[in-house]
Formats: sequence, structure tokens, C-alpha cells
Amino acid sequence: MLWLIGGILLVLAIGVFYSFRFKKIETPKYKILRKISDVEIREYPAMTLAQTKLRSNRYDGNEDNGFRTVAGYIFGGNSKQQKIAMTAPVIMQLSDSGSSMSFVMPSQYEKDELPEPNSDQVKIVSQSPVLLAVLQFKGFASEQKINQYRDQLLGILKTNNIKVKSDLFYMGYNAPWDVINRRNEVAFQIEKDSI
Repeated sequence: MLWLIGGILLVLAIGVFYSFRFKKIETPKYKILRKISDVEIREYPAMTLAQTKLRSNRYDGNEDNGFRTVAGYIFGGNSKQQKIAMTAPVIMQLSDSGSSMSFVMPSQYEKDELPEPNSDQVKIVSQSPVLLAVLQFKGFASEQKINQYRDQLLGILKTNNIKVKSDLFYMGYNAPWDVINRRNEVAFQIEKDSI
């Protein structure tokens, strides 16, 4: 019994260590234009994404498969066998018309400087500047939590007459082994003239 408790404590200690060790990864530099309750209206610059299509518009069941597909590209599954730094967040667009998972490429790269993916399931795409309404939540993400915060975000946007112009985005900032200070966000692209 003592070895079991010791093993659990060791796993927790390793998780806490890695949670702090990898906090210095790059994130997109956005500008907060307005705050409404817990919602931030953010303006994001143009970005380059490594992206794969997902089988459904659900978080559950897609998060691992999509992550492995795109992670394969940045861990050397490309024409140069080049490792590319991990960034945050990992972005899932959850849509009835076609869902995707994307990794934001480090800002040091232009699209044409990135190696070609070995997998035909990964595409390198350019994302134009975008205006997002974002609501943050903590803990581990799940289908239920994402839907709960999506509904909360939609309610705040509707109350403030802010027009939504995209399907739902889920943005996750943590590695699976992070057990503390987890950051998740749900977001919608919005009409600029409605803010």
C-alpha cells in the first residue's frame, strides 16, 4: 500500500514539475479591445497554422487523434525531418460543416519557410487577422464544459448585441500532464461593427 501512495505522489510531483517547466512556450500576441463581464474581445494578427480535419464537431473523441496528427508534423514528420517548437493554444474549430484542429506555427516562420508535411492529412494554411470574443475557463476540458461555456459566451454576446460570424473555437493551452493552472477558452469570431 505504501508503494502505491509513493507512486501516486511521484506522478503528481512530475506533473507539477512539467507544468512549470514548459510555461514559456510562445502564444499569439493579441490585443484586447474590450472586456464585457468575463469576455474579452481580442484582435489577433495574421498567423500560419498546421491544420488537420476532424471526423466530427465534438471535442470528445477528436482531441487525441487530431493532436497526434498535427504533432507528428512538428515532431519531424515533414520533408526536412525538422522539429518545430510547440506553441499554445491548440485550436479546435467545431462545426457541423467541417471541424479542424490547428497548431499555430512559431512567429519566426513565414508560410513558405515551413517544410511540407509528410502526411496528406496536415495542411499549412494562412489565417487572416481575426476578431474573437473569448471566454476562459479552468480545469480539464470536456464536451460538457465546452458546451456550458459556449452557451454562457453566446448569452453574453446576445445580451450585448454582438454578432457572431463563425462556428465555435475551443483553445487549449496545456500539455496533458499539466495538473494545475490549466487554461481553456471558447471563442467565436464576431462582427467588428457590432462591438
